[in-house]
Amino acid sequence: MPCLLAPRIIPCLDVKAGRVVKGVNFIDLRDAGDPVQVARQYDRAGADELVFLDITASHEDRRIMLDVVRQVAEQCFMPFTVGGGIQRIEDVAELIQAGAEKVSINTAAVLNPDIITQTARRFGRCATVVNVDPRRVVRNGRTVFEVHTHGGRRPTGLEAVAWAREVVRRGAGEIVLTSMDADGTQNGYDIEMTAQVAAAVDVPVVASGGCGSPEHIRAVLAETGADAALAASIFHYGTYSIQQTKQYLAAHGLPVRLAG
Repeated sequence: MPCLLAPRIIPCLDVKAGRVVKGVNFIDLRDAGDPVQVARQYDRAGADELVFLDITASHEDRRIMLDVVRQVAEQCFMPFTVGGGIQRIEDVAELIQAGAEKVSINTAAVLNPDIITQTARRFGRCATVVNVDPRRVVRNGRTVFEVHTHGGRRPTGLEAVAWAREVVRRGAGEIVLTSMDADGTQNGYDIEMTAQVAAAVDVPVVASGGCGSPEHIRAVLAETGADAALAASIFHYGTYSIQQTKQYLAAHGLPVRLAG
């Protein structure tokens, strides 16, 4: 059974060298502030959860910045998912001890799928999140969604739907599904890809990549079966607030949690 059922609006903090950044298609990164300060702002603004991703940790073969994780956990009361640089179950334990409610595994899940099962057994399925980062590629004359690792730098040959089923079989309690093609474009989520993955698994799927407006969030939640929508640029740069977004969704019939 899914661990969470209510629609959630989740800001994502992509962190590089201790700063929140946002790019397009995983490149051309722009600064968006100090992660602890930004997290505190989202906590006050009524975000349902927060996702914190150290986006270059795996590529640079280093561990995540635990001091930043501790500071965010100390100052924020919303649920908090952390990913990036996880290689061993000991890394997962350190993140949980530092204050993360959930850990998000991407590269390590592909290289060593047993870490998914180890995490679920030790900390529970609801604490075990797998990030899946696909890109559309043409293979044998058909378009498939190929999973990438190392911050989107390395193709794996895995297809997103099959890989999603596999990570759930191994113990994942949630999937964060990020379209590499849509990421940062603000042109909308990949509805087709999200719907296929959401239909294939029985755990919550968080749609990610491409959000440019509250309407994009409404569409992906209403049309794909996704349980939550993750966004960055529209919130980081003040295009829309969390409450504006939730009010729009409520006005269009989605049961969101409004502050006050």
